[in-house]
Amino acid sequence: MTPEAVVLNEANGRITFRFHARDVHLVMGPAAREMPVPLRVSIDGEPPGLSGGSDVDQDGSGLLGEQRMYQLIRQQSPIDDRTFEIEFLDRGAEAFVFTFG
Repeated sequence: MTPEAVVLNEANGRITFRFHARDVHLVMGPAAREMPVPLRVSIDGEPPGLSGGSDVDQDGSGLLGEQRMYQLIRQQSPIDDRTFEIEFLDRGAEAFVFTFG
């Protein structure tokens, strides 16, 4: 951890938390701009399906290619308490801040 970000030094690092919101966004990106980092997200332990955000597939797969805000979850109704998890499949990811919509 640094004062500004959490940096992943090994593959398969995860962040898991409970949330109650329609959208989950994360400002993040690869520490080395030329080395994209694959990721996978889940909601309640399952691929997000139709609740996947614009930056992941329905199976939860995505790729960090640049430093920016990524939309990871966009829930369909009803909005309820859920468990979100993101797994970075390679080292080198930087995560800065979550936002919710």
